[in-house]
Amino acid sequence: MRFTDRTDAGRRLAAAVQHLRDEEPVVLGLPRGGVPVAFEVARALGAPLDVIVVRKLGVPYQPELAFGAIGEGGVRVLNDDVVRHCGIEPDRIAAVERAERQELERRARRYRGGRPPATDEVRTRPGEARTVIVVDDGIATGATAAAACQVVRAQGAARVVLAVPVAPPDAVRRLSVVADDVVCLSVQPLFGSVGEWYGDFTQTTDEEVAACLARAVADPARVRQAPVTTGVEVEAAGVRLAGDLARPAGAAGLVMFAHGSGSSRHSPRNRAVAEVLQEAGLGTLLFDLLTPAEEADRDNVFDIGTLAGRLAGATRWLRDRESAPIGYFGASTGAAAALRAAADDPDIGAVVSRGGRPDLAGPRLDDVRAPTLLIVGGADTMVLDLNRAAQAQLRCENRLEIVPGATHLFEEPGALDRVAALARSWFTTHLTAGSDPSTSARREPHH
Repeated sequence: MRFTDRTDAGRRLAAAVQHLRDEEPVVLGLPRGGVPVAFEVARALGAPLDVIVVRKLGVPYQPELAFGAIGEGGVRVLNDDVVRHCGIEPDRIAAVERAERQELERRARRYRGGRPPATDEVRTRPGEARTVIVVDDGIATGATAAAACQVVRAQGAARVVLAVPVAPPDAVRRLSVVADDVVCLSVQPLFGSVGEWYGDFTQTTDEEVAACLARAVADPARVRQAPVTTGVEVEAAGVRLAGDLARPAGAAGLVMFAHGSGSSRHSPRNRAVAEVLQEAGLGTLLFDLLTPAEEADRDNVFDIGTLAGRLAGATRWLRDRESAPIGYFGASTGAAAALRAAADDPDIGAVVSRGGRPDLAGPRLDDVRAPTLLIVGGADTMVLDLNRAAQAQLRCENRLEIVPGATHLFEEPGALDRVAALARSWFTTHLTAGSDPSTSARREPHH
């Protein structure tokens, strides 16, 4: 199992710990990389999010060998065997602890920005202590995670659950001794490093940690409404296609993503748009239109008939499981597949094209009845001309939105945010009862 990035890992991990929701847990992320993973877990569980800041206490003449660990609130956990074997005197223990506690408190202040730690809720909840879920982005040796579990237990947690996306089996066995339960999505015997199991393992900064914590505190309602992403196998046109289905509670609509130009459900641009739609209360299905073997043949990317057939089959699969209105979000050649599939399905509620090739849907454009939004970058001149020509063929409600200065991939600052806002507005208007009109990009008139 590989993960696109820490957000992807966190959403998958959230699905694996859903059974803990009724325990009203506190979620603690190990900084730095564990915090964005923990953020997604907390969102899905509607749980308080915080960091668990621990510092290992190193033997004075061999600092890489830990004789204990400290946490906030004056918590100290010592390994008596190591202390005795190394002959560490109490005054040396106190000196090491003083130095490490200064660093611990500095980091905690920087991450929280003055807010009290969520672990206060573990110790002070009336009637009973709470379950604590300790989250990291992966485990190598497990030393820091073990220290965190010991510290949390010393702080009064009733139950300690360690949740990680990936770890080697020997680390899982060791950590099972200090945690009441270890949830690991992928136990890998051939383990080199945590980063090898991620597509994007960019280092998390202190600023990102602080932003995650601030976001969770500032918008708790959104945290509680966050969807859980479930890995699914979509049956479409006789093949099984890997997908990720996210459905907020009470979702008023579902948006299916048709990727283009050989892209897959892991497309960072489409995933960014999907997250904005999810936050607006819409469900999303990102799935691969092509199998891995088919992706190797570039011609398949432009086989609009096959892509549209797969999308139509996936739509039937989704309707067998969900009753909410369905819309399509298509990118590049995927936009042509979305329009062609919509031409055959009068029940599609809305279509959005991002940098799409609607011209490849050919004469079927005349048959599209779903309200259609075409989004094109102002600097993507060739595709813009193709979209203008395609818009002239559409007979449904439609609009062409131009994002000034944006190129084909919308990589310019703020460009993809604009795409996501436009898509959110279009889908919430046409798939739900509400609307969120957006007018800052240049508009061309609709028919």
